[in-house]
Order: sequence, then structure tokens, then C-alpha cells
Amino acid sequence: MTYNELAQKIYEISHLTGRFVLRSGVTSHEYFDKYLFESQPALLAEIARHLAPLIPSGVEVLAGLEMGGIPIATALSLQTGLPVAFVRKKSKEYGTRKFAEGADIEGKRVLIVEDVVTSGGQVIESANDLKGTGAMIQPVLCVIDREAEGRGKLSAAGLTLQSLFSMTTLKQHLSKE
Repeated sequence: MTYNELAQKIYEISHLTGRFVLRSGVTSHEYFDKYLFESQPALLAEIARHLAPLIPSGVEVLAGLEMGGIPIATALSLQTGLPVAFVRKKSKEYGTRKFAEGADIEGKRVLIVEDVVTSGGQVIESANDLKGTGAMIQPVLCVIDREAEGRGKLSAAGLTLQSLFSMTTLKQHLSKE
């Protein structure tokens, strides 16, 4: 599947209109239901295939953020052979009590993987948690940058965002139908 075909397919499957309250509290009249594209195995594999070349050299571990970043990071792990850590929003209160499960991240160059970035708030919180355990955070990789305030907030926090698609790009591909 070409980049353009992938953009069109993601838009067709996951773009919704209506009234939606985003994690940031902002109300939007359009929404990308990432679970609609993440739940399609063939589409998820294509997303991983297109994301893989965007991974900076030297990355040792992929870190999928709960919940939407986990399937993306897992597919990317299968595509690249890189180990993956599954990052919770907060440590669980039982068992290992870890907030990052799976691959060891201490002292490793870790790439945060997210599905959609809007405000960047959870990415910043998770990056700080990962740094607190000794991870060296590489650029953040996401499927869709909603082009809200996320990129700027991540930059202010010392994080670089690399996205497969922006909201503008997805809409441009829709208009070519």
C-alpha cells in the first residue's frame, strides 16, 4: 500500500464527525477513532511498515503508551525486531507495581510510540516517568499529529515529535478522491 493509499484508508476508517471532548478537555467537531484503524491487522501492519523508516538510528526499545500506543508499538516491534515496553498512565498497585512492563528501559535509548497526538500532555508525563527510571528518550513517534498544541508543548518539554501523518495531510488525501 502506498503512503497516499494508507492516508486515505486511515481517514475513511477512523475519521468521525460530531461533538467530541478530547483528553485535553477541548471540544472538537471531528475525531480520529484510532481504535478503528488499530483493530484492522492488515492496516496496522501497513502503518508499522511506513513508520519503521522514521525510527532514528540507535533506538534500543520502543515504548507504547497506554492504550492506543501499545498496538502501534507492538506492530512496529514485529516489523523491526526492536523490543517493546508497555507504558501505563500510572503504576499498577499490585504484582510488580511497574508503570512500564515488558522490555527493560533503564539506560536504554527509548522511542515513545503514540497513536494520535493532540495536546501532548500524556506523552510529556510518560516521558518524565520513563526518564525517572533511567531511560534516554529519543524523538516521539506517532501515527497522526492533530496539529493542535501538542508539537509545541512537546518541544517546550525538550521532546521532538515525528509523525507519519498530520491532520492536514489526511484531509488532503481525502480531497483527492
